[in-house]
Amino acid sequence: MHGIAKTDPGRTIDWSQTSGDYARYRPGPPEALYARLSALGIGRQGQRIVDLGTGTGVVAHALAARGADVVGLDIAPGQIAAARSAASAAQFIVASAEAIPLPMASYDAAIASQCWLYFDADRALAELRRVLRPGGLLCTCHFSWLPREDAVARASEALILAHNPAWRGGDWAGDIPPIPLWAAERGLRLQAMFWFDAEIPFSQEAWRGRMRACRGVAATLPPDAVAAFDAEHAALLARIAPAQFTIRHRVDAHILSLA
Repeated sequence: MHGIAKTDPGRTIDWSQTSGDYARYRPGPPEALYARLSALGIGRQGQRIVDLGTGTGVVAHALAARGADVVGLDIAPGQIAAARSAASAAQFIVASAEAIPLPMASYDAAIASQCWLYFDADRALAELRRVLRPGGLLCTCHFSWLPREDAVARASEALILAHNPAWRGGDWAGDIPPIPLWAAERGLRLQAMFWFDAEIPFSQEAWRGRMRACRGVAATLPPDAVAAFDAEHAALLARIAPAQFTIRHRVDAHILSLA
């Protein structure tokens, strides 16, 4: 998300700790994202794409299903194990965006979904300039709930903060810049950008799993603290939410030229 801190004071973020819930309950972006990206040159049939910070491979699987040749990278072995467990044509490697184990000028584009803030931008861009072919594009995108517009999301965030006051990933305002500040500062050229909102369906169980997969819960808290949060969250949802509901999300993407 734009403007969210990349660290939580005093906490170590380990996404491998969330991989089970991440793979089962964390929904991928809606199909409308991929359709718009394809129209703008990202994710077309036969295109070779590097998916940085792939997590459990949600975006990589979706792009591969559309006919792209995708390799997903992530530093968390648990995330890569989960990504490999799903049937997909995509390939997955434990590796960082700052040290991409791929040949020079071998890929057409790169995508980073919900993860660019965690990278060393200068080192990652140097690697992308090496790995991408001339004219290669970088797409950074996000798929984020809107706590200031959705009461259930807002209440869930308040509970996360009660259990983990160090969490700095909440209360996102939903603001989308014309070009990300880090990209403007480094002279990248904006090729296209868009954003739209979507109502994403959840059951109470699925939203509980989605919140456990949040950075402020299972990625940083010990198992007993995660269990305590989840029990209280279940009680909260029983009070404030129906069995089935939607959470408003904002989807955004910036397509950038590295030249």
